[in-house]
Amino acid sequence: MSRLQVVSGKGGTGKTTVAAALALALATEGKRTLLVEVEGRQGIAQLFETEALPYEERKIAVAPGGGEVFALAIDAERALLDYLQMFYKLGGAGRALRKLGAIDFATTIAPGVRDVLLTGKACEAVRRRERDGRPVYDHVVMDAPPTGRITRFLNVNDEVAGLARIGPIHNQAQAVMKVLKSPETAVHLVTLLEEMPVQETADGVAELRAAGLPVGRVVVNMVRPHVLDAAAVRAASGGRREAIARALASAGVPGGAALVEPLLDEAAEHARRVELEREQRAVLDGLGLPAYELPYLGDGADIAGLYRLAKELRKQGVGAA
Repeated sequence: MSRLQVVSGKGGTGKTTVAAALALALATEGKRTLLVEVEGRQGIAQLFETEALPYEERKIAVAPGGGEVFALAIDAERALLDYLQMFYKLGGAGRALRKLGAIDFATTIAPGVRDVLLTGKACEAVRRRERDGRPVYDHVVMDAPPTGRITRFLNVNDEVAGLARIGPIHNQAQAVMKVLKSPETAVHLVTLLEEMPVQETADGVAELRAAGLPVGRVVVNMVRPHVLDAAAVRAASGGRREAIARALASAGVPGGAALVEPLLDEAAEHARRVELEREQRAVLDGLGLPAYELPYLGDGADIAGLYRLAKELRKQGVGAA
């Protein structure tokens, strides 16, 4: 399985929750994962109910089997200071530049520099090794920008490499792209079984493929169980109203007869949703990608919910050798 797992998705699809659950699933059986945030929202800290993440790798969870999940909120300014120290040995001079606002200027104005720094930090974690040659992290999971921006975010390194033909910036961009366009990376897209997220997922897959970036899986999130289909609703709506009323009465439901029509309306709405979801599944099947499915969490995505989702991902093969 690819060592850099990039998770994107339309806003509202739960991509941060999926990224966190994926990191937990990959960390089971004694493995170590790093969960990376690049948008400055501190969504990971909120999910794991911990304080805001600093610009350092911090252990935030223990997975089943003794694995560990570390998290890092990448700050572009701090990453640029690291870069300046690594390649130019600026040290205190780099901190002085920050006070003068030069660092903020560079990460805001210079084309692509901010995204190179963010992706570069994640790729460095993928390449980092222990003294014995083993990877420090078995997997790095990136909670990436939304689908509409993911291709540009990942491919901006090519743009920078074109602008800087030689020197450390060029070499850094090329090294990052070597990881991002290799089998070491997989870009997963999170969606719901709704028209707009599915269409954005299809568009995102096409853009990633055109850019030569490795598409991983589609993650269908918040899947609700199907109770009734259209045929069952039609049968109930036919000559079975009295039978439904008797069933409600025998169950001790007061005013059962008055509930029959509202219940049939709800059943019809459910059947319509089932049919719409079937149509969206057909669109996703047409992408030719494997998929994971995660259930809707009625109680919300708290820590218990994350472990439940991680267990579901494990059942579907995540982390399998």
